[in-house]
Amino acid sequence: MTYCVGLKLDAGIVMMSDTRTNAGLDNISRFRKMFNWNDPGERVLVACCAGNLSITQGVLSRINAAIARSQDDERVETILNAQTLFRSAQLFGDAMRDVQARHRETLQAQGAGADASILLAGQRKDGEMRLYLIYSAGNFIEATPDTPFLQIGEHKYGKPILDRVITPETPLDQALKAVFLSMDSTLRSNLSVGMPLDLTVIRADELDFAVQRRIEAEDEDFSAISRGWADAIREAFETLPSVNGDGR
Repeated sequence: MTYCVGLKLDAGIVMMSDTRTNAGLDNISRFRKMFNWNDPGERVLVACCAGNLSITQGVLSRINAAIARSQDDERVETILNAQTLFRSAQLFGDAMRDVQARHRETLQAQGAGADASILLAGQRKDGEMRLYLIYSAGNFIEATPDTPFLQIGEHKYGKPILDRVITPETPLDQALKAVFLSMDSTLRSNLSVGMPLDLTVIRADELDFAVQRRIEAEDEDFSAISRGWADAIREAFETLPSVNGDGR
């Protein structure tokens, strides 16, 4: 299982992912699920992946192979030279469809799941910030002012805090706190999501990465947020009125 979350705010983009993969209780590994591309001053992109690891690695291989080919042939369309971020999302969707067409039937015949999903966010010069969720079929949706965050993987534990505090106007420092709490809630409730974490922040119109950070288990910032949230919940619980079991 995986948990990845992306926020598109007026102030910028925040993305976080875990790194744990598992195939059964005794086969646990660590794989990076967040990937960055940039042409400073022109374009910046970040993607997070969930689902079948072989499928998402196949998609990323096609995306990176196209970028490599474009170095010798400028006619090759890539996520770094596409006319729009929407077109970049389409290129991810096309790659997803190709990999699914090649492997889905065989995987399912062996009882394995082939579903995968990808969060893609970024901005190009003279364009708006965008955040997309790309599905196994290659189709995708986009974050909007009504729903400024998207999640993939084990999303249910980390969603309540985002529902309560995230709006397009949320400042980046508050958004980081909410993303840390969203991931902390998931880590506490699902052992298949695990440290270390990867964090990327892109400030609006800077067209470069403001933060690219690996967060290990002993990270002081993450630990302080986790402890503070646990203490605050306990204190709030103790202030609630008692409930009579018989309804009187």
